[in-house]
Amino acid sequence: MTRPLPILVFLLLNGIVFAESIPNGSVEFLKSNCFDCHTGSDAEAGLDLSALTGELTQRSFDTWVSVHDRVRDGEMPPKDSDQPQPDDKNAFVAATSKQLLQHQRQEFQSLGRVRARRLTNLQLQRTLQDLLGIDIPLARLMPDEPRTHGFNTVAAGQSISHFQLQTHLSVVDAALDEAFRRAIADEPDEWSKTLSPQQIARTNPKRRCREPEMLNGKAVVWSGNTTFYGRLPVTTARQPGWYQMKIKVSGLNVPQQHGIWSTVRTGPCVSSAPLLGWSGAFEAVDKPLEWTFDAWLDPGEMFEVRPGDKTLKQGRFAGGQIGAGEGTPQKLPGIAIHEMQLQRIHKGPNNGVIRQLLFDTLEVVADKNGKHTRVISTAPKQDAARLLQQFAARAFRRPVPDAVVAPFEQLVADSIDNKMSLLEALRVGYRAILCSPRFLHFQEEPGLLDDFAVASRLSYLLWNTMPDQTLMAQTKSGRLQQPAVLQQQVDRMLSDERGQDFVKDFADQWLDLSEIDFTEPDRRLYGEFDIIVQQSMLQETHAFLQEMLDQNAQIGNVIESDFTFVNSRLARFYDMDRVSGGHLQKVQLRSDDKRSGLLTHGSILKVTANGTTTSPVLRGVWVSERLLGVEIPPPPKSVAAIEPDIRGATTIREQLAKHKSDASCASCHVKIDPPGFVLENFDPAGQWRTTYRTKAKKSKDLKNAARKIDASGDFPDGTSFETLQEFQQLILRDKASLARNFVRQLLTYGTGAACEFADRDAVDVIVAAAEESNYGLRSLVEAVVMSDTFRSK
Repeated sequence: MTRPLPILVFLLLNGIVFAESIPNGSVEFLKSNCFDCHTGSDAEAGLDLSALTGELTQRSFDTWVSVHDRVRDGEMPPKDSDQPQPDDKNAFVAATSKQLLQHQRQEFQSLGRVRARRLTNLQLQRTLQDLLGIDIPLARLMPDEPRTHGFNTVAAGQSISHFQLQTHLSVVDAALDEAFRRAIADEPDEWSKTLSPQQIARTNPKRRCREPEMLNGKAVVWSGNTTFYGRLPVTTARQPGWYQMKIKVSGLNVPQQHGIWSTVRTGPCVSSAPLLGWSGAFEAVDKPLEWTFDAWLDPGEMFEVRPGDKTLKQGRFAGGQIGAGEGTPQKLPGIAIHEMQLQRIHKGPNNGVIRQLLFDTLEVVADKNGKHTRVISTAPKQDAARLLQQFAARAFRRPVPDAVVAPFEQLVADSIDNKMSLLEALRVGYRAILCSPRFLHFQEEPGLLDDFAVASRLSYLLWNTMPDQTLMAQTKSGRLQQPAVLQQQVDRMLSDERGQDFVKDFADQWLDLSEIDFTEPDRRLYGEFDIIVQQSMLQETHAFLQEMLDQNAQIGNVIESDFTFVNSRLARFYDMDRVSGGHLQKVQLRSDDKRSGLLTHGSILKVTANGTTTSPVLRGVWVSERLLGVEIPPPPKSVAAIEPDIRGATTIREQLAKHKSDASCASCHVKIDPPGFVLENFDPAGQWRTTYRTKAKKSKDLKNAARKIDASGDFPDGTSFETLQEFQQLILRDKASLARNFVRQLLTYGTGAACEFADRDAVDVIVAAAEESNYGLRSLVEAVVMSDTFRSK
């Protein structure tokens, strides 16, 4: 595969030359004020400014931006060094800023701020599903994607290798195979069956195994740690597909304070395939209740239903198997399955709609034995050309000129001439269209985007899929970019059922929620944590952000709020004693809840820890960059990482105090440490603590075991805080900065390019547009979509 040309070569070959350079006065300013510390191989923080010339190149541009910012903010020269005259400093900032802006704006004008961008795995999956009417989970067939600036939508981090091209072909083939299978099927493949407890339970009551046992006419699973206990072989899938399980369950030996929280998971449930997929959870009580769960099952996979609350009494079963009657004398909590209905379902349109998407009004018939199916047409080439034109317009997300679709028409015509059936020839044509760059890539030109490009950018921002018919109708009318029409479409799409995907998809990357499974808290230290708690944490954050969006709640809620969403299991984990019920519910927070704002959600606290210990550095960098909008440069290569002392002999604060004696470290830690230390009262599992837990077997093993946590800190401006509440109030003095960070994150995610130096003024304009709503989350989203930055390449 041909490697992309370096940007400078590309510019020169295309007659685009940016000859600007930083004024000599700015270079002289650095020599006078910075070279004493930043020269040569021993330069502080590894930054050798003596090698920095006035010429603006790809490499030097970012360095000049960094220098400009630190001088402007008074961070350089350091406070204990000789300071430049205010007039000299202001002249440096103004002259440098002007040249940086001019250089980058010219580049944007010629090339666009976003380079060639393709669909992500998720976007490709949903687009193929909507285009073809299918429901199979295609993204799992694709390799993992890198994230650049936190997002996999950023064009600069996307690449296309030979392996990825081959994978794309495989994904397209899998999608077309499913679409054509359903389009030509004589009968739907959906079915339903009701299963009795006898069918659900083990077939041989004397055999020790991991299936439910029969007890008093119910299929029973007790609380225990045995792997795959509660597996249901009767639900084993013979064909891949979506399966829906409706299950009626009651609890046995239910604790007085709460029900029996249970999990529904899927997988082969054998030792050679230990990983299980998550379908959901429910709280069983004395009264039988019914729940419904959907899951994709591959052949050989089944449902597993069992008590999953790790705070419940766990049964003792010998040999890794469970015998009938072993749970009753132990008086274990358990669940009793009264009835189950298992259905094979499809998500999305039925087979008739898929047939219409592929063949329009052409009739599909099968021969007498049903082995051969054909599409009836008296003019196959003409019908094929018409169908290809329609399909290409939908796949390319815009009207398609005849010259663009002509090669695909010729391909199909040649296939028909070579005795291929119309059915097979159309599949060849559709496959070629789906392998075209016009399908896989966004079609955008430098400058303001046309209506069709804006429609695609909006749809992939909010739904991560192609525009629907309503959006395309407004686009074809030429009215989409009228402010009232564009805002109406934003409101419609966010209010749509698919609008909730926006919160989940964006939060997965912005807040690293997709990494929630990356670590698991140490069971010996954090035994209250389990998979139900983890999934409830995710639901809390999603519901919280959705509420902010629906109610246009002000952005400050990410730092401090008086509400959150919990179910009884998560409330118990958070030590809230007033919440009951298995459903997620909005609760008003009290000061003794130790929770306030997205900042204190368990999901956030878990993804910013490693499962065993917490690090103020990791959390501080995360909060700074993801919530506060403060960029933290990577540490110099010569600086070793700080590893928390899990024995408890020294606290992380004591270790960092020594670490910061290095001036090159202190300059960054003054920003990192405040938000890092203030969260030290939350352990790796997200629970509140006042002392550090250690792995010391006895407190006398280490004199310093159970050291008290100090969450105080100092901001760079000298302002100090003692508690989380004080920290929150200090941060909330500048809500505009929180809004500015959210806008930058959303622009990066939605446009495919990180916000650059030349975007700063535009970001400020967007933030100002939402000021009247006190920077409401929905207002910020709308202001981003309305901005020229969002509607430009």
